[in-house]
Amino acid sequence: MGKRDNRVAYINPIAAARARGPVQNSGPTIQDYLSRPRPTWEELKEQLEKKKKGSRALADFEDKMNEKWRKELAKNREKLLGGSDKDKEKDKKTTDKEKEEKRDKKEKKKKEKKKFNRHSSSSSSSSSSDSSSSSSSEFDDEDEKKSMKKKRKRKKTSTRRPSESSEEESDAESKKRKRMKEEVDKDKDEKARRKKRKAERSHKDSSSEWSADSDGEEMTEDKKKKRSSEEKEKFADKSKKKRKKKHKKHGRKKKKKTASQSDSELD
Repeated sequence: MGKRDNRVAYINPIAAARARGPVQNSGPTIQDYLSRPRPTWEELKEQLEKKKKGSRALADFEDKMNEKWRKELAKNREKLLGGSDKDKEKDKKTTDKEKEEKRDKKEKKKKEKKKFNRHSSSSSSSSSSDSSSSSSSEFDDEDEKKSMKKKRKRKKTSTRRPSESSEEESDAESKKRKRMKEEVDKDKDEKARRKKRKAERSHKDSSSEWSADSDGEEMTEDKKKKRSSEEKEKFADKSKKKRKKKHKKHGRKKKKKTASQSDSELD
């Protein structure tokens, strides 16, 4: 079975385009764009001037509109301010009227009271002229007694007030002194307690340090003893090993001598 032939014919695209020939363009070409009609410098200047004139007209129109709006705003402000002034004037007038009415009412009441008092006095004078003189004298006496009593009460209150104020001040000073003494005593007690605590702590620290030092000294002595015993044991082991080595060497030498002697005798 042979392999399938999957090869495809290669076509050069440039050669194929040349074989097709020139393509008909539907739109304008670059050459047409470059050869388009262009305005001269004078025509361009005229166009710019026209644009400037148009912008100036718009600016003039905006200025006119702004002026109109300003005038309308000024009118509205005058109306509002005039209305507020009128309201204030109306309020003032109403308040003045109310005050006048109140005054008139008060005056009428006073006049009515005077008329009533006059009628009552005239009737009482006609009925009992003698009794009025005696009652007036009695009223005067009662008024004098009342005035005397009021004066006495005022004097008593005036005398009591400074005494009470002095007593209150003395009480306040005594309370302040007591508080100061209590605060001083508390401070002293706290200082004494702090000193005791410091002394106890220092004593504990010193005792702990002394016990630690003593323990350390005992430990150092024990360690020294152990080290000395270990060193002695090591020294004894070394001496034993040396002795063994010497014995071995001496035995080897003896063996060599006996072997040499036996060889010589055989010869």
